[in-house]
Amino acid sequence: MSDPTARAAADVRLERIEKSFDGKTRAVDRVDLEIAAGEFFALLGPSGCGKTTTLRMIAGFEEPDAGRIFVGSEDITDTPVHRRDMGMIFQSYALFPHRTVAENVAFGLRMRGLGKSDIAERVGQALRQVALEGYEHRRPAQLSGGQQQRVALARAIVIRPRVLLCDEPLAALDRKLRQSMQLELKQLQQRLGVTLIFVTHDQEEAMTVSDRIAVMNAGRIDQIGSPSEIYNRPRTRFVADFIGEINLFEGEWREGSFISNGKALPAPREARSGRATIAVRPERVRLSDGGGTLDGKIRTRTFVSGQMIYRVTLSDGREVIAKVADGGDARSIGTPVGVDWSPGDVVALSD
Repeated sequence: MSDPTARAAADVRLERIEKSFDGKTRAVDRVDLEIAAGEFFALLGPSGCGKTTTLRMIAGFEEPDAGRIFVGSEDITDTPVHRRDMGMIFQSYALFPHRTVAENVAFGLRMRGLGKSDIAERVGQALRQVALEGYEHRRPAQLSGGQQQRVALARAIVIRPRVLLCDEPLAALDRKLRQSMQLELKQLQQRLGVTLIFVTHDQEEAMTVSDRIAVMNAGRIDQIGSPSEIYNRPRTRFVADFIGEINLFEGEWREGSFISNGKALPAPREARSGRATIAVRPERVRLSDGGGTLDGKIRTRTFVSGQMIYRVTLSDGREVIAKVADGGDARSIGTPVGVDWSPGDVVALSD
């Protein structure tokens, strides 16, 4: 249920946004993007792909060289940071060390000229929302990393923004706390109904919290979709290789069949020709004791989270990864196996 005191969320739209820091290389290259009101949207990609620069242009910390930025029906491209009606959480939290938790959370409200009683009421409400009641008089140095992250979150939501921007806010936390905070952030976003744009390089994190994901590569967006679409139906080799583990096979289409190293592999029949790459997720690969489309031997096996992960060296020297639900009958290293998958499990990639 949405918080009745929250502001109405807003959609965010980018039109042909560009940014270069050296006048030559585009850090962000003609990006078009539409984010729905109330959506949890992730910008995902490796370091240097342009995701943080894109977020900073939305926030107003960087000025685009070209293109326009809209929030709702309003063009905010030239609007100063403090008038954009946005909250932001940084990776470093950026808390004032000499101020108390309450003073940190109240900072944005004081800048907006609210009265003391209104500030006290809204700070109290924000701290309740992030489970920090009773911490009002502590200073950042007296808090754990997770508690500091909650203070930064409370400071961002206390101004009741229409859009909340998060620049890798959980990166400094250990794995277990990070997973817990992912769930808390998602639940809070749903309660507030705020539009949230989340920058991360962590594929698992993006897949866990997001409604939709934009995968960025070299300043451009390679693909936008739900976590399921991004994982199961990647469009480009970069997306397929960046999101989780995957098996890639290079070859060519001949009369509707995909031929790789002289052998027809399971794949949907395609009315195309020429060189191409297909992708198969490891959990879609089947191993058998008899002959398969491909044959090889188990090189390694690893048990992870209820799955046995096999790396199979094929007879032609290539390697295939297979993930099999653990049934207590693990194959030994060196065991010959057949390798197969269904045509429907294959994705044909563009470059």
